[in-house]
Amino acid sequence: MLSRREFNWRLATGLAGTALASRRLLAQEAAEPPLLCQARLVNPERLWQTLGELSQFGSLPAEASAEPGTSRLGFSADDLAAHNWLMDSLRREGLEVTVDAAANIRARRAGERDDLPALWFGSHIDTVPNGGNFDGCVGTLGALEVMRSLREHGLRTQRPLELVVFSNEEGVHYGKGLFGSRALAGRLGPGELDAVDEQGVSLAEWIRRYGGDPDKIPEMTPPAGSLHAYLELHIEQGGILWERGIPIGVVEGIVGINRYRVGLEGFANHAGTTPMNQRRDALVTASKIILAVREIVTAQPGRQVGTVGAIHVEPGAPNVIPGRVEFPVELRDLSMEKIEALGARIRARAEELAAADGVSIAWEQTSSHGPALTSPRIRYEIQQAAAEMRAPTLTMASGAGHDAQSMAHLCPVGMIFVPSRDGISHSPLEYSRPEEVACGAELLYRTILRLDQHEKLT
Repeated sequence: MLSRREFNWRLATGLAGTALASRRLLAQEAAEPPLLCQARLVNPERLWQTLGELSQFGSLPAEASAEPGTSRLGFSADDLAAHNWLMDSLRREGLEVTVDAAANIRARRAGERDDLPALWFGSHIDTVPNGGNFDGCVGTLGALEVMRSLREHGLRTQRPLELVVFSNEEGVHYGKGLFGSRALAGRLGPGELDAVDEQGVSLAEWIRRYGGDPDKIPEMTPPAGSLHAYLELHIEQGGILWERGIPIGVVEGIVGINRYRVGLEGFANHAGTTPMNQRRDALVTASKIILAVREIVTAQPGRQVGTVGAIHVEPGAPNVIPGRVEFPVELRDLSMEKIEALGARIRARAEELAAADGVSIAWEQTSSHGPALTSPRIRYEIQQAAAEMRAPTLTMASGAGHDAQSMAHLCPVGMIFVPSRDGISHSPLEYSRPEEVACGAELLYRTILRLDQHEKLT
């Protein structure tokens, strides 16, 4: 059993690039004892350098934060500059680069049989405010490194490959995430393109600035059967892989998410003159419900989570009993049946608590995103490719949303996770080590070659 220190040393020492052709290297592995998680078919140094180049777009000055991060919001000047830089990089690899109707970058590499359904892979490059440089970026630039390595090795796949960079995945600008992938899958909400930001600029106008065409979004969904699969490399954004010292997560599915809005109406009154037994304090009732969310969610085994992440209190004065409180409840799990059952249980308990306190309650479901299970066949091929690299894997769920969730409506999907240091993401402290990033890109490369050989995936 390798120690954590020995594991990381062996991982790092296998990072030297090689100019040998991919097929020759793959054949040699049967005769050579491979090093653990060795990156042999991609160029780790080039990949790390490219990540550094991308991080310059939207990079915050040192005085703006104790730990300077990156603010590259989707549909912003910094994000547009990064898109243009990335498109130039993709064109230099001889790829056919276009911008689709929803402002997604699409870079196509011809296959030996261009009539076959294309194999897609990629991610996004937009960030949250004061975020990091790995969320989305590792998957996008890992995909670019795969394209570069295929060209260097002179290897042509049977079917066409398409690298996709989805627009506004984080959804900070205009308030709805997974924009580009949802648009592709035909899952935008009514009136979504009419949204206007704080500067008075519509979402449709930003799409045009990127070279997209919002009027053609309803026509952009690929016909059934035209996509072979979609594969996404991503940082875990949690601490499971990091804590266990495992370099690769094989994602079994992306959790479903239900969100609810809870409104409580008590009675606002003078805090100094109203006896405790005469109060209808909406905030006290809210605190009981928030605790009930935790108790109900943790009362049964499983990986389900429940969160109350914000609270609004009115009138919000220290000498006034809170008369109105509003807060969200969010539930996540791979099973929508479990999510719905938890929601019903929490609602029933909330109504009991409110009635006991003489407070009225309004419960509204504001959004629902079903779980997206990954393809068993793709998971198997990821695991087989990882075995070639002697890279330990862990099958796990994704607790965060990803573009693969939208793509699951169009074709079989798979996801590869690499560790996040201390489980930190959406922060300037977000970090994955160079050898971990290289390991993920190597696995992406090998899995693509395996999936290319399948006539059909399920």
